[in-house]
Amino acid sequence: MNRRPTLEDVARMAGVSAKTVSNVMLDRPNVSESTRAAVRAAAATAGYRPNHAGRGLASGRTGRIAVVVPNLFQPYFAEMAERLILALEDEGLTTTLRIAGDVHAELAAVIGSTTRDADAVMICPAHFRAAALGGRAPDRPVVQVGGPATSSLDCVVMGEYEGAAAVTRHLLDTGRRRLAIIWNGLSTESGRYTGVVDALAERGIEPDPALFAVGSDWDRRESGYEAMVGLLRTGVEFDAAVCANDATAIGVVRALRFLGRRVPEDVAVTGFDNTDESEFASPPLTSVSPEPEAMVSAAVRMLVERLDGYDGPARSVRTGAEVMIRRSSDPVS
Repeated sequence: MNRRPTLEDVARMAGVSAKTVSNVMLDRPNVSESTRAAVRAAAATAGYRPNHAGRGLASGRTGRIAVVVPNLFQPYFAEMAERLILALEDEGLTTTLRIAGDVHAELAAVIGSTTRDADAVMICPAHFRAAALGGRAPDRPVVQVGGPATSSLDCVVMGEYEGAAAVTRHLLDTGRRRLAIIWNGLSTESGRYTGVVDALAERGIEPDPALFAVGSDWDRRESGYEAMVGLLRTGVEFDAAVCANDATAIGVVRALRFLGRRVPEDVAVTGFDNTDESEFASPPLTSVSPEPEAMVSAAVRMLVERLDGYDGPARSVRTGAEVMIRRSSDPVS
């Protein structure tokens, strides 16, 4: 079957009416267990998945999901928004993309004041924390994709600590010893920062405060550029730069070149998020992949389960992280 299987296809395979298939998919009563089993077996064989948008018409729902990101100029959020939209589309759901650039806009999206036309919300937060809800429960399903774990919302947590620790160990294994930490407003309590610090401690290295540089904005290439320019002007010596994300790292590479430092011969550089930009940078950028496919799959599954009636406690799924080694962190020659 080259097209997406329909409810009618399942009905023909199971030898029942389309109405019966619909009743089974909606877990309605008055269907015998044998018929229910036959319908589910036929659906599995056909590869049928319910069209949640169509089901919404019968239930008064719109079948529309609000996908909320802080911006689209940061490659990570643009790529994550596209992945979520396509995965939700595969479930028969339509999407509304919303840009929420500060904590107030993110909170408004979660509680529904700016997403009234949506049945549910998928948010990739930059500033929002579940504590901002103040004990209020959203009146629709909300799944948080990224950010810290929370006990009040379904959430997918990336392996920030594991990835940051792994990429730091990689730099140390290549012979680097003076690692600058180029940050950008993300909390130093975040998994990315503590992963770097703990990996250094494993090797008996105490982070040098003189090697910590922060740019003015957390998600722009300019932030990495200005942080690195400021660090170089201090005259402090270093042979690697661990950056909070790929956008920061791209700015760092440009600053190093502008001021006569070679990457990776003089300074190795690493990023985080493994955006498409990292692979095509010059030199290609070593980065940490937070396994976005797994993140999206888990987030969409939890959201669909909520739409299908799950009303249990909030769940948390933690994905892994993988260091993608590229030329920007070649070993010391």
